[in-house]
Amino acid sequence: MSTALLPSDQAAVCPLLTPAQSVAHGIVSQALLTARGLRVTLFHFAAGQELSEHTTPARALVQVLAGSCDFTLNGETRCLTAGELLHMPPKLPHAVRATTDLTLLITQAAPPKA
Repeated sequence: MSTALLPSDQAAVCPLLTPAQSVAHGIVSQALLTARGLRVTLFHFAAGQELSEHTTPARALVQVLAGSCDFTLNGETRCLTAGELLHMPPKLPHAVRATTDLTLLITQAAPPKA
């Protein structure tokens, strides 16, 4: 059973800009859609919160819906702000630090099975 907000087998709508509860001093994530080869997750960060450097085997699109962050990708840090979209190829080391309250929509596409 999936805990995602959207069913993977039918059309549906969910709000993206509704404020997250209990994000005053942390990070809240919610799976919006989980389907074969695809995962869409909404993240809310309190200002100052961060995810340490990590990698993922999936290709990712990181869309900043609100706020701003320092996004480090393969050792290079750039400031991302609301309205920007970052493409991240698979397996690159990356980290995020929210410089303000931050909302990110992350879409991950897994590589096809050989």
